[in-house]
Amino acid sequence: MPLPNDFLEELRARSDIVDVVSQYVPLTKKGRSYWACCPFHSEKTPSFSVTPERQMFKCFGCGKGGGVINFVMEIEHLPFRDAVEVLARRAGLPMPQGTGGDAGTRGRREKILKLNVLAARTFHRWLAGPEGQAGLQYLRNRGLTNSTLTRFGLGFAPDRWDALIEAMKKEGYDKQDLLDAGLAVSNKNGRIYDRFRNRVIFPIIDIRGDVIGFGGRVMDDSKPKYLNSPDTLVYNKSLNLFALNIAKKSRSDRVILTEGYMDTIALHQAGIDCAVASLGTSLTEKHAQLLSRFFQNAVISYDGDRAGVAAAQRAIPLLENAGLKVRVLQMTGAKDPDEYIRAYGRDAFLRLLDQSENQVDYRLGQLAKQYNLGDDAQRVAFLQEAARMLASLPSAAEREIYGDHAASMAQVPRNVVAEDVERFYRERTRREKQQEERREMNPASAMQPRSPSLRYSNLRAGRAEETLLGLVMLDSSLLYQMDGLTGADFTSPLLGRVFDLLVQRAREGYDTDPANLAEELNADEMDHVVEIALRPLSVPNSAKAVQDCLGVLREEKLLRARKTNENLLNLQKGYHAKKAWRPADDT
Repeated sequence: MPLPNDFLEELRARSDIVDVVSQYVPLTKKGRSYWACCPFHSEKTPSFSVTPERQMFKCFGCGKGGGVINFVMEIEHLPFRDAVEVLARRAGLPMPQGTGGDAGTRGRREKILKLNVLAARTFHRWLAGPEGQAGLQYLRNRGLTNSTLTRFGLGFAPDRWDALIEAMKKEGYDKQDLLDAGLAVSNKNGRIYDRFRNRVIFPIIDIRGDVIGFGGRVMDDSKPKYLNSPDTLVYNKSLNLFALNIAKKSRSDRVILTEGYMDTIALHQAGIDCAVASLGTSLTEKHAQLLSRFFQNAVISYDGDRAGVAAAQRAIPLLENAGLKVRVLQMTGAKDPDEYIRAYGRDAFLRLLDQSENQVDYRLGQLAKQYNLGDDAQRVAFLQEAARMLASLPSAAEREIYGDHAASMAQVPRNVVAEDVERFYRERTRREKQQEERREMNPASAMQPRSPSLRYSNLRAGRAEETLLGLVMLDSSLLYQMDGLTGADFTSPLLGRVFDLLVQRAREGYDTDPANLAEELNADEMDHVVEIALRPLSVPNSAKAVQDCLGVLREEKLLRARKTNENLLNLQKGYHAKKAWRPADDT
């Protein structure tokens, strides 16, 4: 059952978009709008705008846009109804009765979350019981205290095939529930058994405090060392980070990225409460954007082996593009933060943390390790690759400073490196300018919607339809001047559908703001409609503009009809010509 319009209207009235967005992103007022770096893509110059008078947001970089409900859907990765519930709780507004139900996705999500909480409590109870002694001893040997075990909700999965299945069955959950939550596995013969067996368990908790998944570690050298929950309705490893629910409360402005659960927990136990770990996957752009909501700086503290170095190299540009200042910590005498703290103590790690390298120096150092700088040919190759890397730095000062560092490493005059860096920089900017010019020379392409699935089959009619929608969204009274126009008269299926939805809202006495269509439009559709809504239009000339657009639609409709008739006539002529000529009948 859909949510009542009256409820949604009141919810939006109580959920000022500036107040809601500012809880996630620091906004700066410029003129009548508020601006910030976009939380949905990586950028260093603000292109994300919030317009209070229209109660809409729009990013002029990635194109995302919508109202307050769309913002919560995007930032929290929630479906429509869950986003509404988040806003309703914030506004102190009770959800309407009879509009949910366990039959849909929302009910299934809620059931999985409740099951995960029960599973986490059961694993934690087992850790302290007879079956968990091996797990408890393992964690004790790793130096974890009782308070740490409790704080992170650590647990243990017994060495039985159906321990959790049976325990959850007593709580009213069946095997399908455990499969949906990723807590059970079905083999090729259809047998269902516990995913986690004879492992210490790490609950994965999102920034809202919900248990969304689990990680399990063996207590010996068997493989796989770590086993993680699969993606489910409530868990996506590319959108969540271990311990961010705790680290986001840190007073530190820097986040420490580690490779594993134990490294992160060891840092927190040592009082360094700003550590997180990715969940069995490389750091992603979404991870970086999520971290930029809470921190200004990032320190990468991965293992020093080849895999750790490669992971750090991949993470650096993602974090930088998200607006974080990046440093890299390199350890000697230990392979990871957990081992280093146990060997040398918290204070030694803090000193090491303060000495972490700037990411450019780190990349130069890693690059230098690939070459024998005592060999002239390899030294030239190193300098060429270093110059290309440094040419990507946006600041001339950075290019000069780190160019000096590269020159010092290769023991060559600084001007030699500086010339190569600036040459590569000019080449890069020239290519970018040429690409921009090619885009500008194709204005028809620029006038199409961003999403290929929404491209107009008739650009002239599509632009007229956009103008009509933009005017209606500003002033619904213009609908009475549209001569019985319906969505079926539009050449764009999306714009026709939106027009009909706005007409229906106007007839029912509601406003025609596109932010009210969050449930009816998908993300790409909403992005495009908000872009139309926020284009400047001349309200005093709106009546004339409506008639001009209607004239374009009529002309294009006549042209389509004429072309259709011509095609039919040509088909008919071809049919008659084919019928007139027949091969001779031998009989």
